[in-house]
Amino acid sequence: MAQDLGLIRVRTLFLSDLHLGTKGCQAGQLLGFLKMYDADTIYLVGDIVDGWRLKSGWYWPQAHNDVVQKLLRKVRKGTRLVYIPGNHDEFLRDYLGVHLGGIELADSALHETADGKRFLVIHGDQFDLVVRHARWLALLGDGAYTVALMVNTYLNVARRKLGLTYWSLSSWAKLKVKNAVNYISRFEELLAAEAKRQEADGVICGHIHHAAMHDLDGVRYVNTGDWVESCTAIVEHYDGSLQMIRWAELQKQDIPLFAEPDSLRVRAA
Repeated sequence: MAQDLGLIRVRTLFLSDLHLGTKGCQAGQLLGFLKMYDADTIYLVGDIVDGWRLKSGWYWPQAHNDVVQKLLRKVRKGTRLVYIPGNHDEFLRDYLGVHLGGIELADSALHETADGKRFLVIHGDQFDLVVRHARWLALLGDGAYTVALMVNTYLNVARRKLGLTYWSLSSWAKLKVKNAVNYISRFEELLAAEAKRQEADGVICGHIHHAAMHDLDGVRYVNTGDWVESCTAIVEHYDGSLQMIRWAELQKQDIPLFAEPDSLRVRAA
């Protein structure tokens, strides 16, 4: 794995659920991550731009523009960038198969790792029954999630003043509310079944803002998480191994800027 002046080079980078265009997007954290990591191929696994939110009111600060410019700069330098739209940026599904400024638009992809494993790369909303069959309920849930993020913001301002670390209200709720836990489990099962149907060794998805990497019914299930709360990404190293990078947590650790990739691998796993 090449590393130059602190830049960590990986074979493939998977990002999803950036939600650019919303106040919840952690654009500053994301920009810091993109400055540290470079890749031969980048997959944007849906909900990169939040078209739902932008329709109700325009919000696009400079930091969000900086993220887009950083990604385009990587493309100009030779990175292959594959954009797989999600439900929040579904307007781009009208352009599937088109190359826009060097960016490939696809509904899904089959990615082969360096060690020969095949992964279905898909956002995952196609397997969310709420999104598919009750759009009004999905929009209602999106609104409730936005309110939770607003409450979370004020809550963490108070926590910082008390010297406490960041805590996510909505992430806590996902793991404590029985229906949410069942929803996550069912989503994972459906995605694993689809990967198996396509004779893939695993699936890499997003959509539910719940970063995970584990085996499920003989399939490797990988969820990239999001850049609203968890600030997580998946990288593939040149030996084909996949690693989850928990960027927000990594920033709290005392790791030198020019740390060796192996040290980052151990502490970020």
